Amino acid sequence: MAEGSVTTIIRKIVFKAEPYLPQVPKPKKKIPLQIRLLWCGIALLIYMIMGQTPLFGASAPAFDFLAFARVIFASQQGTLVELGIGPIVTAGLLMQLLRGSDILKFDFKKPEERGIFQTATKLVTYVVIVAESIVYAIAVYGPGVTEPYVLYVLIGQLMAASIIIMFLDELIQKGWGLGSGISLFIMAGVAQQILWSMFSPLPAGDGGTIGIIPYIVQSFMAGDVSQILFRSNSLPSIFGLCLTAGILLILVFTQGMKIEIPIVSTKYRGFSAVYPIKLMYVSNIPVILASALTANAVFIFQMLWANMNPRNNNFFMNFVAQFDPTSPSTPIGGLIYYITPPRGLDVVALDPMRAVGYVLFMIGIVVVFGRLWVELGGLSPKSAAQNLLDADVQIPGFRRSNKPVEALLNKYIPSVTIIGSMILGLLAGVSDVLGVFGSGIGVLLMVDILINYYTQLVREQVEVVMPRLGAMLGRK
Repeated sequence: MAEGSVTTIIRKIVFKAEPYLPQVPKPKKKIPLQIRLLWCGIALLIYMIMGQTPLFGASAPAFDFLAFARVIFASQQGTLVELGIGPIVTAGLLMQLLRGSDILKFDFKKPEERGIFQTATKLVTYVVIVAESIVYAIAVYGPGVTEPYVLYVLIGQLMAASIIIMFLDELIQKGWGLGSGISLFIMAGVAQQILWSMFSPLPAGDGGTIGIIPYIVQSFMAGDVSQILFRSNSLPSIFGLCLTAGILLILVFTQGMKIEIPIVSTKYRGFSAVYPIKLMYVSNIPVILASALTANAVFIFQMLWANMNPRNNNFFMNFVAQFDPTSPSTPIGGLIYYITPPRGLDVVALDPMRAVGYVLFMIGIVVVFGRLWVELGGLSPKSAAQNLLDADVQIPGFRRSNKPVEALLNKYIPSVTIIGSMILGLLAGVSDVLGVFGSGIGVLLMVDILINYYTQLVREQVEVVMPRLGAMLGRK
């Protein structure tokens, strides 16, 4: 089927379905920043309440199939946010990849085209919500259900909760809030984990508290501070606290590193600015894609292992995945063993080569996804050159044409893509292995989201002078 016909079919489906789709209306005028922040707080509060509300009829599964994806999906096991933002992220990435690969052709310079694409994404999100809710309920909670109606109730809860989350995200993105609900929920989830690791007063397995701050106080009062630097069982420690602070500083520093190309406006005489090409040009999308791939692989092979190799006696399955029968979420062999992080120094000490292998795996796969995303996500030198021309700006000393601008950008973008992806993969891998609070990937996402929020505030100021340039810079 031709690419154009695929887009035509999508348009026809959207035109027929759009009148029946519930929508969050856009505000009639721009809302003051204080009110938008208030709406963000309300949406976040609803999400957090859902994250503490257990699923009716759900029995605790033997192990957590989505353990490796909880940070990315901002989800909580056994609650209404069991699937979190997973369906929204999956549908959004799928549509962006289809558009970036030119399978779907939409001209985002036209508001009506952008609206059709957004509605199509919403339709795909509904499909993903239904599919994931059914599959997850049957695969994870189905074995513990005795009455068929309970399974239907579980599926309904997962669908309803995911739709509510979708509307919360739409509420924020439509202009009632600031940024996106997806970013807000991820950032809040990671921050919650970090605060929990620092201040939780609940007891831990070593006789102290989970939070490192109460544990330090408890240790000084008991006169025994020998364990505060390093703790067993991946519990929060001073080493982990210092490592978390160090990773945060490195991320903030590297996010500020960029190449600045001078640009001038062709519409507004005398206006000049710079076009920044950041060292972290691809943002954290490659890390998200790599983590999602790893999480899905672990999820699939956990299910296969549970049904086909629960005693680790299948010769062929052992090459792919082996798990501890007494703790089914713990890999002990096979390929899965080397693509999941050994968290904590005590675990690393038992098998250092596994830690090295995992870090190298993260670097390699993030670089692969980084290069792929630049091409499919509209970030290539060719796309960036076209964006500059569409924003009515040009680079001094270069003709206002695609080829010379693309040649200039081609000197920088491929290099920063590889170097930035290697740094992100290294930081994510080392952070996960050494036990950063909130997980390495979580910290990467949180810092990137916070910087994006800052960029959005700057973009609002730029848009006052040059709306199209402000929108373009806001995506970088």
